[in-house]
Amino acid sequence: MAWPNPFYRRTENTRTCWGYTFELTPDHLTPEEAHPLKHSYDFLGEECLEILNQVSPPPRSALPRNNSQASQRSGTSGSEEGKNSEKEPQRDLYILLRDNASQNPKLDKLWKEVNTIPEWVDWEQISRGQDVFYRYGGAAFTGLAYQSLLGGMGAARVVETLARTGGFSPKVARRRLFETTQHILQCTRSLDSIKPGGEGFASSIRVRFLHAAVRQRILRLAAQRPDYYSVEKWGVPINDLDSIATIGTFSATLIWLSFPRQGIFLREQEIVDYIALWRYIGYLVGCPTGYFETPQKAKAIMETLLMNEIEPTETSKILANNIIKSLEDQPPAYASADMLVASARWLNGSELSDRLGLPRPNLYYWLLVAGQCIFFMTICYTYRSVHYLDVRKISALRKIFYAIIVESKYGLEGTETLFDFKYIPEYSTITEMGESAQDAARYKGIERRNLKALVIALGTVGVMSWCSLKMATGLFRAVLAVSART
Repeated sequence: MAWPNPFYRRTENTRTCWGYTFELTPDHLTPEEAHPLKHSYDFLGEECLEILNQVSPPPRSALPRNNSQASQRSGTSGSEEGKNSEKEPQRDLYILLRDNASQNPKLDKLWKEVNTIPEWVDWEQISRGQDVFYRYGGAAFTGLAYQSLLGGMGAARVVETLARTGGFSPKVARRRLFETTQHILQCTRSLDSIKPGGEGFASSIRVRFLHAAVRQRILRLAAQRPDYYSVEKWGVPINDLDSIATIGTFSATLIWLSFPRQGIFLREQEIVDYIALWRYIGYLVGCPTGYFETPQKAKAIMETLLMNEIEPTETSKILANNIIKSLEDQPPAYASADMLVASARWLNGSELSDRLGLPRPNLYYWLLVAGQCIFFMTICYTYRSVHYLDVRKISALRKIFYAIIVESKYGLEGTETLFDFKYIPEYSTITEMGESAQDAARYKGIERRNLKALVIALGTVGVMSWCSLKMATGLFRAVLAVSART
């Protein structure tokens, strides 16, 4: 939770944005310095997408547009989309790039670029960075879902692109979250998975092409109907600044916002390693990597974006609340809407949460979130302090997370996404406020766990306080007895 520090010494460079206080440094970008990044993007990736579309044209048929009304008319849910995708062979742009790289100089340039390991990559460091994610797994997922993603909906420019894909209506947002999580899990599954030829490496290239496809589609629609999307106002869709923000939310936001607000503080080496991991992933997806050269630079760009880019709009409210609706009473967490909102408010603070239109839960759910933080702190600090336990936990969570998100019937049902262009922008595709997902379960698994953690913590504090009081009383009486004898 965002607690103000009464002892913080403010200077002329002190800034406070959305409950977070920091100091401006030369590494922070001014709005004028950041502006060109809104109009630059991954040119090479887009050029290669055009070439691959000629080699293997994309299918003309597309899935329903996935806004609330279209989904209701078609009766298509997020899970059904996964089943439908199995019936039709999917284009794999990564395979197309690999197999055709020698046939075209642009393709060859991109293929050689992604397969050339930057000199700053240290594989041992990358491996340690992967371990960091699982060492703090539960807290990391909580931060990514409710702060990086939901809180990120406060970025006015970014949501204009997301809303036009239709992929954040309640009926499909949950599956889209799982697809994004699949990419993270593939990138952290093993060291070989992120090296050239690995599954995380391949998925990163697919994500790069997906971003290019969305950008192309929106710009083409805007060229035909200028009122559809304003490049002058919002910048090029999925531009360099947006890519930097994405890598930042997966790395810097977790380290300096999400984890501390859950009572978890990483060690310095863990911070360096985790930033290095995401710098390399950023390199693969076509993101400028200079802003992640050091933890200091990564922290500065996070704060720059927090200061200059977060300005919630009505569209922000719609997408943020749709995320809550898509996860309400759904496996594997089975959390109620009030629990989800309390988690989001705990991580994002009241000011931003109010601007995102999130309701205010009662005290009970605040206590449950406190119990969740106590649970995460106990598990994370205990296991990381014992090397043997730390190794076992990381190994186990690698398997458990992948089984739940990708293989289980509650996740992607065993079908790994190829990050194909499913959520296709159309003139009629603007995400609207939706209803809660259907077939919501009523089992309150995560809430019971958090309540138990809170009760145990309060009981422990109570017992320790009682013991301390008894010891202090006994010591005081002993001192009095000695004084009486003398």
